[in-house]
Amino acid sequence: MPIYEYKCKKCGKEFEVFQGIADPAVKSCRFCKGSVHKLMSLSSFHLKGSGWYATDYGGRKAPVAEKKEVASSSPETEKSQPPSKTKTEE
Repeated sequence: MPIYEYKCKKCGKEFEVFQGIADPAVKSCRFCKGSVHKLMSLSSFHLKGSGWYATDYGGRKAPVAEKKEVASSSPETEKSQPPSKTKTEE
């Protein structure tokens, strides 16, 4: 169940309310019965680790493991391979 934060316009106190998404918004302060407005608060959702969100979006650097594989290939193995044909050579 989500926690919503409200601030009273009359006394200035802030308080939290456990409410379902479909429940009506709180309209009065629990302390002085003045009118309240809902506050925008930070979410507690935090992504960690090396999941899809860190590797699948464009413009991001390659993961460290991929960089090591590219760096470990020596120039000698690249020279021994024949050059690939382009469409104009065929």
